[in-house]
Amino acid sequence: MINNIKTVMLLGLMTGIIIFLGSLWGEQGLTIALVFSVLLNFGSYFFSDKIALRMYRAKPVTREQAPRLYAMLDFLCARSSLPIPKVYLIDTDSPNAFATGRNPEHASVAVTEGALRLLDENELQGVLAHELSHVKNRDILTSSIAATIAGVIMWLANMARFAMIFGGSRDRGGRGGGLGSLVTVIVAPIAAMLIQLWISRTREYEADHTGAEMVGNPYGLAAALQKLESYSKRLPMEASPSTAHMFIVQPFSGGGLTSLFNTHPPMQKRIERLLGRTL
Repeated sequence: MINNIKTVMLLGLMTGIIIFLGSLWGEQGLTIALVFSVLLNFGSYFFSDKIALRMYRAKPVTREQAPRLYAMLDFLCARSSLPIPKVYLIDTDSPNAFATGRNPEHASVAVTEGALRLLDENELQGVLAHELSHVKNRDILTSSIAATIAGVIMWLANMARFAMIFGGSRDRGGRGGGLGSLVTVIVAPIAAMLIQLWISRTREYEADHTGAEMVGNPYGLAAALQKLESYSKRLPMEASPSTAHMFIVQPFSGGGLTSLFNTHPPMQKRIERLLGRTL
């Protein structure tokens, strides 16, 4: 119920941001923003998972192709009374994983080839349990929608930036002009990233704990998190900031100014809380 409310609030907030940005470009911009926000809300609800999977060229795999993954999912889903999700592999050496979908009946779990090679059985089981916890806690819809809409807002900001560069933002009778473009360029990406931060940091702690309960102990997941953190920094993914919050660990280094917008809690705190909580 809580995550359903969060989803509605997120869609409403993002819609408000888009309409506000559109209004800066006059009545015509407001009308376009209204139509665009309706289409975006519909597409985000039904297709955000497919967009995320396609973005990372994730390929579906069968039981015959990935028996190791399916065996673990069978065990974990039976323990947590969840349907078996669709399983995808991402062809990259960077170790990571994420879950997506609008509900447990339409869920998908994607794992990178690097994670399969790096993690042992207990560690991989812990990672899958973490991702299934997002499914069980119904985080995946909010996460997927945030990724889609944040990506769109950042795309709009880039369009406005190019408009400013090439003179397309000069005031031609509208109310926004250059100021509207400037607000779009500066405010939109920050708003999108702050919303992702609000969604991600607390839910990662909860998914860690629920995943450990699902397995029966926290040690495999804790070891996996340590490995994933270390190897992901050495082999960062070519990931979009708009989808970084979906992964079990930050997919890129996040150094410099981008560290202000890290979508995950500090790894050491995650591990300490995971090992320190009573299951």
